[in-house]
Amino acid sequence: MATKKLDELRTAVRARGLRATPSRLAVLALLRASAQPVSHAEVTARLTDGGWDPATLYRNLIDFTEVGLVRRTDLGDHVWRFEVVHGDHDTTAHPHFVCIECGAIECLLASELVIGRAKAPRAVRQRQVEVRVRGVCDACA
Repeated sequence: MATKKLDELRTAVRARGLRATPSRLAVLALLRASAQPVSHAEVTARLTDGGWDPATLYRNLIDFTEVGLVRRTDLGDHVWRFEVVHGDHDTTAHPHFVCIECGAIECLLASELVIGRAKAPRAVRQRQVEVRVRGVCDACA
């Protein structure tokens, strides 16, 4: 990992009051590089070379969630998935597209969904709900 990138990860972790351990830095780097939310099992599979046990990686994910570096979501299959918080991809609920064929997951911008002309319920306006769009992705179509 490049020194500049490693320093940036350390700074982000320490700014939230956490120690910048090697496993935390590896997990955060993986989440930042991922284009979609990933499960604990996926994190564990991708970081097997690091020699970290699954429990340590799970604790890192939960620690990041508790301090607001990461968002945790369930996309309807009872599997928690984790995604990094940054810019417009913040801690509030946002829509996800889930392919019913291959299982690919894609984050959508709230502006990409049309709620209709009716006034949306307050929970939707305040982003206190999660929207999940299911269908067939372009690759599977």
